[in-house]
Amino acid sequence: MSATPSALFPPIAPSRHGMLEVDELHTIYWEEVGNPNGVPAVFLHGGPGAGLSPQHRRFFDPEYYRVILFDQRGAGKSTPLGEWHNNTTGLLVEDIEKLRVKFGVERWLVFGGSWGSTLALAYGEAHPERCLGFILRGIFLCTAAEIDWFLHGVQWFYPELYDEFVAPIPKAERADLLTAYTTRMLCDDPAVFWPAARAWSRFEGRRVFLLPQPDEPASDTLDLGVGRLEAHYMANLGFFSDDQLVREVGRIAHLPALIVQGRYDVICPPLSAHRLHQAWPGSVLQMIPDAGHGALETGIAGALVAATERFKQRGRFD
Repeated sequence: MSATPSALFPPIAPSRHGMLEVDELHTIYWEEVGNPNGVPAVFLHGGPGAGLSPQHRRFFDPEYYRVILFDQRGAGKSTPLGEWHNNTTGLLVEDIEKLRVKFGVERWLVFGGSWGSTLALAYGEAHPERCLGFILRGIFLCTAAEIDWFLHGVQWFYPELYDEFVAPIPKAERADLLTAYTTRMLCDDPAVFWPAARAWSRFEGRRVFLLPQPDEPASDTLDLGVGRLEAHYMANLGFFSDDQLVREVGRIAHLPALIVQGRYDVICPPLSAHRLHQAWPGSVLQMIPDAGHGALETGIAGALVAATERFKQRGRFD
């Protein structure tokens, strides 16, 4: 696989970018890419807390789409970095609406992967009238079972990473790793929260791709955003009621949707994509047979670009 799959469109710089103050605490970074008169699309990154990459702009034909991308609260270039106060799914949904109004968009294509798929579903179910359709990857429904898998079940595939992850936690606390790590990462002592955040980010990052990848250079921005915000959201079950995203999918079932899922995704296993597809009869599920979780794995990247192209040509995915 390639770190920059050939299926992607060429690198492109934002036509404009800026900061939007969304409340008295948070200011979010945004950027606009592509044709200012094109079909609007909004890109929702993963994590929570992972932030944007320049590669994310490259899933869309810049001559056809007008793409709005942003760093969610506490992530990337948004400030304050890693801030979990005033940070809930409902507030992120409100931020998307503030951006939509700011850019004068009536309806847009919603594109999200991993946690971005979670947020895309939450946004769509709250504002179905503002959506043209959905392109979703690596489905995460933020249920207790998925969170338990993320923290504990994955040891069946990555026992060495699991051992490394639990090592800093006293044995008496290891039955509830989420509480153990959340307590450490949301404290005010840098000597406590930095090692915990780095351990959490490493635990996730080393199992994103199906095949081993060279270790990325350490990133304090990524580690703190991902560590703190993933733990915060998981500890609160994403601020959803039980299985809310599946139960309320009927609100968006009339809209076109393509679900791209890596067969060997050990971060967001395929069962969640299967459940969502079953609950959404008009959706199209594309299982990538030789991929894990990463959006830039060759098969997944190709499927995502093909999805934006298919929507461009037909306005649907079937």
